[in-house]
Amino acid sequence: MSDRERFYLTTAIAYANNAPGLHTVYEVIGADVVARWHRMRGDETRFLTGTDEHSVNIAQAAATRGITPREFVDEKVALYHTAEDALLISPDRFIRTTDPDHYLSAQEMVRRAYANGDIYLDTYEGWYCPSEGFKAPSDLHETAKGMQCPNHPEVPLQWLTERNWFFRLSSYQQRLLDHYEAHPDFVQPDYRRNEMLGFIRGGLQDFSISRAGATWGIPFPIMPDGSSAQRADGTWDAAAGTIYVWYDALINYITGAGFPGDMDAFAKWWPADLHIIGKDIARFHTIFWPAMLWSAGLEAPKHVWVHGWLLTAGERMSKSRGNFLDPTAVVGAFGADAARYVTLAEVAFDKDTDVSWDSFVRRYNADLANDFGNLVNRTVSMVNRYFAGQRPAPRAAADSPLAEGWTSVLAKYGEKLDAYLLHDAITALWEFVGGANKTVDAEQPWTLAKAAKAGDADAEARLKSVLGDLVEACRLIGLAVAPFMPGAAPRILEQLGYAYPYGADGNDGPALASALEWGSATEAGRVVETPTPLFPRLETEAAAAEGAGA
Repeated sequence: MSDRERFYLTTAIAYANNAPGLHTVYEVIGADVVARWHRMRGDETRFLTGTDEHSVNIAQAAATRGITPREFVDEKVALYHTAEDALLISPDRFIRTTDPDHYLSAQEMVRRAYANGDIYLDTYEGWYCPSEGFKAPSDLHETAKGMQCPNHPEVPLQWLTERNWFFRLSSYQQRLLDHYEAHPDFVQPDYRRNEMLGFIRGGLQDFSISRAGATWGIPFPIMPDGSSAQRADGTWDAAAGTIYVWYDALINYITGAGFPGDMDAFAKWWPADLHIIGKDIARFHTIFWPAMLWSAGLEAPKHVWVHGWLLTAGERMSKSRGNFLDPTAVVGAFGADAARYVTLAEVAFDKDTDVSWDSFVRRYNADLANDFGNLVNRTVSMVNRYFAGQRPAPRAAADSPLAEGWTSVLAKYGEKLDAYLLHDAITALWEFVGGANKTVDAEQPWTLAKAAKAGDADAEARLKSVLGDLVEACRLIGLAVAPFMPGAAPRILEQLGYAYPYGADGNDGPALASALEWGSATEAGRVVETPTPLFPRLETEAAAAEGAGA
């Protein structure tokens, strides 16, 4: 075991039936920020994301196109890799539910549930959403067109009657209530926790964990008589059916930690410190999943963070509705770092948020082009102009008004990041950006430079102190914002004449807490670079036209 703190976080795995929209990869961007924050702090971090690839719906879509399900999902997974690479996402593993070790993991979970007496055969009769699964009547909407899944209103429901294996979720009701009471921060934010508690208290129903007749999926390992479904030649008896996609998908989190093939790794990484998921799948992760783990003799995850949806004009963003933003178009217009920043600054990480292309452009221009980008550009330009590029040292923390402000801002920034309120963390950091810009306006270095040139020694000393403080402020902001803008951070420090001390994924550097201390950089005698605009201003109309054409 390492002597460093370890931190294991995951996202939900994306359903590999289509190209990703920004609303799909939004949580992955947020999780990547959290992962980088922990890596830079010195924690031994494991970040898992990936794709959910088994369902009847995918098999049907592949058949319609005349290709195999594997060819279909390979094509979609490649699109996810392209989008996530463009957004500088750096997982330690991108897991696929078609990975061989995941097959073993899912089957082992079934065997353990069976051995514990938690699964049984029964007949299911009811509605099935091909995009989501079996649905209780209370989870559906009755419309003039018939019953609809609220999350997939465009997908026709199917009425199914099947003999399946069921998991005894009902027997875990009291244990779940006890767990929520003993761990009040298990599900966050609090109002999501209260929603889940209300659902549990309303009574839990057993749920199906198998599909009869389906061939695209992980083979169910147990026959109806309790014998193994694996034949002597290693193949699986199709009569056993497949593991139901939702049961299969949830298990990816322990597969990614080493279960069951590498139990030493599993002992190190499990339980997960954090699952980041969307509100539409909260029940699966905060009710079904803990019960599944307990049935197998495993611990529940420590925390589940439930984020909201991206909305456009009050409606959920989705590919099927045609109101989505293409992540590659967003990166094309803003650049990878600014795309990450505006998404997480504009969208609250704890609730639904209405966004638009123009709101992203306005955020980019206000925060990045006008505020921070302009601060760095002005600071580097003045150091070049007034001191031939020789970087002045900052004042001691006790003598610098900016340093005094930095202490409180940094504390608030870290507090918000640790609470996964990413948008609030950005707001806190940008308070300091605003303070640094006010320092420029109040001190007017150009006026001090004029006086210094005329022989005023006090003005020259003050000019050095002010510009030294501004360089230090830019250095600290550039390091602090690195989890959000990992590609821009090295360029910011390079312009300031500093080497960037972290690897591309945030590893292999000094503990961030020490690097973010005022005056902690000791590279004396360095010169700043030629100022280069970090975030050129965008014209709203041009950017919107580019986005609309995506």
